[in-house]
Amino acid sequence: MYVNHFYNYNCILLFVDIKFSDNLKTFRMEKSFSQGALAKKIGVTQQCVSEWENEKTEPTLTYLWMLADIFDTSIDVLCGRKEW
Repeated sequence: MYVNHFYNYNCILLFVDIKFSDNLKTFRMEKSFSQGALAKKIGVTQQCVSEWENEKTEPTLTYLWMLADIFDTSIDVLCGRKEW
């Protein structure tokens, strides 16, 4: 379990317990997508997806929305954010 950041929005304590990179790989593998297939669906390169999964870069909000839609989840879940 990872605890990366603490946030306080409107007096609700939130924490990140799973890294985005781990969630991305898990969701991608559950859908049986290769990095290249996922990249093609959202209009980026396979190298870009690899960099996200290896924590070298992070996606923009636009790509987070696309990924959340593809995986039928919320951006919060994709990024590992939970309420406490």
